[in-house]
Amino acid sequence: MAKARIYRPDKSAMQSGKVSMDHWVLEFAPEKPYFVDNLMGWVGMTDTPQEIHLKFPTKEAAVSYAKARAIPFDIFEPNKRKTVRKAYADNFKFGRVTG
Repeated sequence: MAKARIYRPDKSAMQSGKVSMDHWVLEFAPEKPYFVDNLMGWVGMTDTPQEIHLKFPTKEAAVSYAKARAIPFDIFEPNKRKTVRKAYADNFKFGRVTG
């Protein structure tokens, strides 16, 4: 069976909030490469476990699911976010460094 990875997804660039970042995902790594159809030029695959994305409320729930079904897995911990608090007026202050 393919090796699974358990991770907490990051917010997309289209989001400003962090509401949908409270779940963990278990997904399988690809076992077979993609192939290109000679007639149409479309990209396809025959690896159906790669299409499975399971959501869990906690990391422990995802790990227990994988252990119960004897699925080998890797856990990827999320990086800590560094928040920079600044005021809108800082954009117009004298001596501001522009990069």
